[in-house]
Amino acid sequence: MPPLPGPVAAAFQALLAGPKRERTQAQLLQASVQVFQSVGVSAATVQQVAQAAGVTAGTFYNHFATKDELLARLAELIGASLCRAIRDSAQGIEDGAWRMAIGQRRYVGMGVESPAWALLLIDVVAAAPQLGEALAQDALADLRLGVRQKRFRVPSEDAALDVITGVCLAATRRVAEGRAPARHDVATAAVVLRALGMPPDEAAELARRPLPPLPA
Repeated sequence: MPPLPGPVAAAFQALLAGPKRERTQAQLLQASVQVFQSVGVSAATVQQVAQAAGVTAGTFYNHFATKDELLARLAELIGASLCRAIRDSAQGIEDGAWRMAIGQRRYVGMGVESPAWALLLIDVVAAAPQLGEALAQDALADLRLGVRQKRFRVPSEDAALDVITGVCLAATRRVAEGRAPARHDVATAAVVLRALGMPPDEAAELARRPLPPLPA
């Protein structure tokens, strides 16, 4: 099983400490991560997930009606835990542009910290669009904040969001696959800020700032 980012691992631990039903669901969710990473989301079967979890297929169906339902629950768990951690790390920061840079660098940096997990996350986003939408909500909030503060100038909110999410996913994949230069998270954050209308020097300075710590 690929190493889990801290916030996601904490979410799994919380489920494992809960009632029996939650513990079994956590086993199945963790097993799905292992199987999805091994064979891919589309090729994975319910039987493979159940076997990896050490339970019967019947037990799987007691908790999830289909693989898609399991995938939706996994996407919900990932989205809630990652978004909350990144949002909490930016608590008290009122500059929309700096918040945008933090979010970009956190996700792209995941490709360095947990490359196998980052690639799996991209695979899950492709199979469960609701995860991509959840991950984009904080970026949308920061975009709107930056526009109100006149830090960003964009002709189309939808087009700007496509730039933000598209660059983030592509850069995360390049980093996780080992095809990106060092500090690619900083470079891509600067590119996104410039695309949103910031002057080049200001975008570069903001993208290079030390990241605030993630909450414990």
